[in-house]
Amino acid sequence: MCGIVAYIGHKEAYPIIIKGLKRLEYRGYDSAGIALLNDGSLNVYKKQGKVANLEEYSSDKDRGGHSGIGHTRWATHGEPNDINAHPHLSEDEDLAIIHNGIIENYDSIKKELLSKGYTFKSDTDTEVLCYLINDIRKNTGTKLGEAVRLALQQVIGAYAIVVISKSEPDKIIAARKSSPLVVGIGHEGDFYLASDATPIVEYTKRVVYMNDEEIAVLRAGEEMKLYGIDDVEKTPYVQELELHLEALEKGGYDHFMLKEIHEQPRSIEDCFRGRMNAEKGWVSLGGIKEYEQKMVNANRIIMIACGTSWHACLVGEYLFEDLARINVEVEYASEFRYRNPIITENDVVIAVSQSGETADTLAALELAKSKGATILGICNVVGSSISRITDAGSYTHAGPEIGVASTKAFTAQVTVLTLMALSLAKRKGTISESEFRTKLSELEAIPQKVQQILEKNDKIKYIAAQYQNASNALYLGRGSSFPVALEGALKLKEISYIHAEGYPAAEMKHGPIALIDEEMPVFVIATKGTSYEKVVSNIQEVKARKGKIIAIVTEGDVQVTAIADHVIEIPEVDEHLVPLLATIPFQLLSYHIAVMRKCNVDQPRNLAKSVTVE
Repeated sequence: MCGIVAYIGHKEAYPIIIKGLKRLEYRGYDSAGIALLNDGSLNVYKKQGKVANLEEYSSDKDRGGHSGIGHTRWATHGEPNDINAHPHLSEDEDLAIIHNGIIENYDSIKKELLSKGYTFKSDTDTEVLCYLINDIRKNTGTKLGEAVRLALQQVIGAYAIVVISKSEPDKIIAARKSSPLVVGIGHEGDFYLASDATPIVEYTKRVVYMNDEEIAVLRAGEEMKLYGIDDVEKTPYVQELELHLEALEKGGYDHFMLKEIHEQPRSIEDCFRGRMNAEKGWVSLGGIKEYEQKMVNANRIIMIACGTSWHACLVGEYLFEDLARINVEVEYASEFRYRNPIITENDVVIAVSQSGETADTLAALELAKSKGATILGICNVVGSSISRITDAGSYTHAGPEIGVASTKAFTAQVTVLTLMALSLAKRKGTISESEFRTKLSELEAIPQKVQQILEKNDKIKYIAAQYQNASNALYLGRGSSFPVALEGALKLKEISYIHAEGYPAAEMKHGPIALIDEEMPVFVIATKGTSYEKVVSNIQEVKARKGKIIAIVTEGDVQVTAIADHVIEIPEVDEHLVPLLATIPFQLLSYHIAVMRKCNVDQPRNLAKSVTVE
């Protein structure tokens, strides 16, 4: 979950690394640090807090050098402070390391090193790994790369590490297992490393995504050397980045989150572009086309995900079961492999993740793969771990999502799942040709309808102002709108720190109704559909207890409008596609409430964008 940046070449390393850290700050912002090799010196500067604190702290110090490493931290072992910040040094201060992941057996390694007389300065697992590498190097007389390889053979856990040494200043050593690491190959014999491609795209489009248990040895002006942890040399697979620099900027918006909310008309269209034709009546998801019959014949489809992606899967469950009549189970990836699930070769497992690097989801996929299941992926990041481990899958094409609270990733995931459900329904014959074409036409119109909702921003901002000081909130929905209620509550919690819960509307009577009073805002999805009258009854129950109702309604609604305190109209849409529209007002409400409460919208406390540790 931490952010790694490194450089070796002929340019000044500091500006490249500090800019890269700013791009990766969404991955962690508890502390930041940098280590630079310069004329025989290893200069390390680190500071609690944001990258700006590090930049200010190091402004009057020696920042020269043509190689270096940088890190922005999301704390796991040890509280966020200057001492626990990365990079960490070996005891003789010859070696510096940065690390993303968790060394699970660090305590036993630490005890062994303590018995040898070593003393530690920090509370981190990373410092233990640094000492271990240096201890092996000193005792065996091996070079840095070999010492890293031997040390990692003793390690249990996840890691992406980059190591530099004062005594071997001509190289950078990098390794990964279960945490992402990408190497950029420059045009001047230089190399760039990062947790994802965002700090690299400015300098080169040629990248190598490292695989598990691979070690890279990088020297300026030489070819990249890649080895397995078993010391077998490999040939690096060089890919071309599709990422564009302008996608990483705010583009005039106050926050990345607001920009990404407003990008949804485009991102949804990009998601289905070339994958369907409403006029000719076809859907084609090339990545999974050859697995569709297996999905139709499967005993069941298991969708696994975490957070917002899990909510998208819940929407997918409604769509798959209602349209294609296929049995679907949705699982938290973090719980899936710890309850000894029953998986067979007749199951299909679909993993959904924005980053494609979610540690729990990857671990669940590994388990499913070991049981012989067909594993498919839906993710946003080309070259990510999920895209490489799965049998097949589909990219969402949402573009980079920098805001920690996911917005356009959710609607893109739901769009892909909708296309899959429709394609399977067509193949299975559970949908008529006319209904199939109608739903494609409705889906084609979604971007324009999302834009119409975004144009209601001022009204939504006004409603947000009425509830910015709320302590608690409820979100209610029925059918496929229930996951949207969960997602709305999550957004409010994530960025405004207001306690919020999502429920199926009918479940309110089974406990949560006890919380309702005149101070409680209740956000309800009350659009036209099969459950409309039931939802109206639920709203009446809230009003009878003086709760405040903020309702998402279909344009022209009269019944709910007459009893709600506030309504936000969305365009009329096919009931199966309501989640793609109903989530937009909740995103804007959460955003505006968070801004009014002076919260850090893009980097909410205690959260990181890509959860690469369990």
